[in-house]
Order: sequence, then structure tokens, then C-alpha cells
Amino acid sequence: MDAEFLPVQQALLEDAAQRDLVTARRKLLAEFLARERYLTRAGLMSRVEMVLGRGSFGDTAWDDVFYRDMRAVKKSFRAAGYDLAYSRNKARSGYYLRGEGEIGRSIAQQIKGAVDEIDPKQVEVTRSLSPAERAQQGLSITNLAHQVTAYRQAKERITHG
Repeated sequence: MDAEFLPVQQALLEDAAQRDLVTARRKLLAEFLARERYLTRAGLMSRVEMVLGRGSFGDTAWDDVFYRDMRAVKKSFRAAGYDLAYSRNKARSGYYLRGEGEIGRSIAQQIKGAVDEIDPKQVEVTRSLSPAERAQQGLSITNLAHQVTAYRQAKERITHG
């Protein structure tokens, strides 16, 4: 399959996920598992429900729904050449991609990029701050992020009426 066709497939998948809860759940499960390792059923379900809403797996027989979804997701990973497995090790239990790193490649690249942007001088300035000053700095950054989000949402409401 031509690589140029992948965006078309992705757009079709996004469209299907918006209209079909099963597709949306399975798409999210695959996305979470591609990024993170050693996620348990509870961890995966809570992540999906944070996006799709509580009860996304149904009110009854949710465990059957989850395992059906996971069978489909596992089959999809296998078709792409990955082996989705489950570890019962107490130190590291949960679903993971056998032979892959602790985190997905894209997350690893994002972390590397963030580390590369660290300014040693700024680190020294931060180290010199008291714990209260560091907490205040963190809260200030968080408040700014919330203000930016609120501004963008308000602008989106005005633009799309």
C-alpha cells in the first residue's frame, strides 16, 4: 500500500470513530497501547472513559466488551507486525508490545526533544528558588495554560457560532 494513502485511511477511521462507539473505543485502546506499556485493564478503561465518557464499555457485561475490544486490537497489532502481550509480573503488570521499548517511539522522541531544549542556566535559576517559589512558578504556568485554553475555546465558539 502506498504511504500517500495512509492519510486517507486515517481520515476514514476518524470519521468512523465519531459515529461508532465500538470503533472509537478500539481506536483509543490501540493509540494508548502504541504510546505506553504495562497498562492494565483498569488503566486502559479509565483512559478510554476519560475521552469517551463514563460507561463507554456499557453498564453491564463491560468486562466482556473490554475483552472483545482487546481481541480486535491484538489482531490489529499482529497484522501490523507487533505482538501485544500481557505481563502478570507484580512489578510490571499489564499490556505491552513484546520487543518494543518502555514507551512508544513518538513519545521517546518528544521526551528527547524536550530534554534537548533544557537550558542549564534556567535549571540553575530554578534550583536556587525555595520550594514555595517553585510551587508558585508551577501554579503560574498552570494558570496561564488554563487561560490560553479558555481563550481558544471562547474563540472557537465565536468562530463556529
